[in-house]
Amino acid sequence: MWIGVVSLFPEMFRAVCDFGITGSAVTRGLVQLETWNPRDFAKDRHRTVDDKPYGGGPGMVMKVQPLREAIHAAQAAAAQQPGMGGAGAAVSGQDGEAGHEAAKGANPACPVIYLSPAGKPLKQPRLNELARLPGLILIAGRYEGVDERLINTEVDEEMSVCDFVVSGGELPAMMLVDALTRLLPGAVGNARSVAQDSFMAGCLDYPHYTRPEEIAGQAVPEVLLSGNHDEIDRWRRMMALGRTWERRPDLFASLELSDEDRQLISRYHSELK
Repeated sequence: MWIGVVSLFPEMFRAVCDFGITGSAVTRGLVQLETWNPRDFAKDRHRTVDDKPYGGGPGMVMKVQPLREAIHAAQAAAAQQPGMGGAGAAVSGQDGEAGHEAAKGANPACPVIYLSPAGKPLKQPRLNELARLPGLILIAGRYEGVDERLINTEVDEEMSVCDFVVSGGELPAMMLVDALTRLLPGAVGNARSVAQDSFMAGCLDYPHYTRPEEIAGQAVPEVLLSGNHDEIDRWRRMMALGRTWERRPDLFASLELSDEDRQLISRYHSELK
């Protein structure tokens, strides 16, 4: 999977390129990540990328021109990647206004995503869809945000990873890269561990235990020591359903429960509540 990132702090993405599962995926060629800094596309000697907001108010707003040209450069690179050709090349005219074809919606194989608290909350089903694409371009904003006209003309999707505000879009973008990488074939050693993660089946994950069998008076549930794998699977499903019911009633309400699931929930309430 090819991922292009537009960010004022491209160095931050070493955290995903050099460490952990994502770092391994980059090393093995499962993920290719490239970055573009809008400052490199600014026209003035101070490399200005922000300005005061019209209408007044605190903070600064990211300017259209440097961001737009950085996005166009990323789109041009994307068009050279396998499976993503056919999008218009980024050929900018005077002040970047003319000659560019690969704008909003022009390349479904490589959509432009703006990480924003105003975006639609990212959920696992959408992640599963994105992981099947050959590429993405991510925009990590800063300051009070970006000029709305850039969003209107260049961005295919606004996306939020949380209901709180951070200093910029870099951390949400890295979260998205990490979450996508886990879904790529071969990125995680045991694919079953990904399939059983929280949210993959619409539920939270069941509790996990390892050695020793007892710590500070807390013992591992006997069923996990029984060797009866059918009963272990039922217990784990029961705990996943029960945890979701307790902690995320919004998720639980959207589940399509089987008759066995309903029996497991009743068992959860009778045995553990």
